[in-house]
Amino acid sequence: MSKSDGAMIEAIGLSKFYGPFAATQDVTFSVPKGQVAAFLGPNGAGKSTTMKLLTGFLAPTSGTAKIGGFDMSTDRLKAAEILGYLPENGPLYLEMTPSSILQFLGEARGMSGSRLRDRLEFVAQKCSLKGVWGKPIGKLSKGFRQRVGMAQALLHDPQILILDEPTSGLDPNQTHDVRELILSLAKTKTILLSTHILTEVKAVCNRVILINDGRIVLDGSVADLEHGGEGMDKRFRELTGSAR
Repeated sequence: MSKSDGAMIEAIGLSKFYGPFAATQDVTFSVPKGQVAAFLGPNGAGKSTTMKLLTGFLAPTSGTAKIGGFDMSTDRLKAAEILGYLPENGPLYLEMTPSSILQFLGEARGMSGSRLRDRLEFVAQKCSLKGVWGKPIGKLSKGFRQRVGMAQALLHDPQILILDEPTSGLDPNQTHDVRELILSLAKTKTILLSTHILTEVKAVCNRVILINDGRIVLDGSVADLEHGGEGMDKRFRELTGSAR
């Protein structure tokens, strides 16, 4: 269980510098239990860096990341028990099959016996992997590889999901399937969803956090991004400095 009954995902003054370059600067927000929040921004805005900071894959130059109340700098292993992370273009062992890689990852998380079998069956069904269960990942389309990535994020039944561009490179049918999966998961989980696709925000999210040049420029509802009916595209361009 987590240490906190409040925010499930917290960024507190997160900054990441590479020499003089600031990938993120003083990023602060929190996502409460049960919310689906879009983490939105143009390419290069700092979305993926922030997600890597939140999940402990990168150490911040300053600030604090917390998952379920656990500080990622001191309690990362405890946080990992309740966190599922889908990185953008996440690495997969191409010679392995969905069955073998998920079995391996489940065992690495300490799962075994009927629990592991039940969870493997669940993710195979939920992520529509049955038809390619024994096929080498290197032979799979990008859409199916993305489903394998989603399956590993879901395997241990985490309370919290952080998904970086989950529909990137997918065709319209695959995109629809992933969005439907996210909507079904939203009934029981807290989700932070990184995207730059505005239609995706409207389809699955009830909160928008917009980042530009490494800083948060909007934190509010989807209606706030529409700004009184102006349209999400126009408001996005205004907030990211590209309005014409």
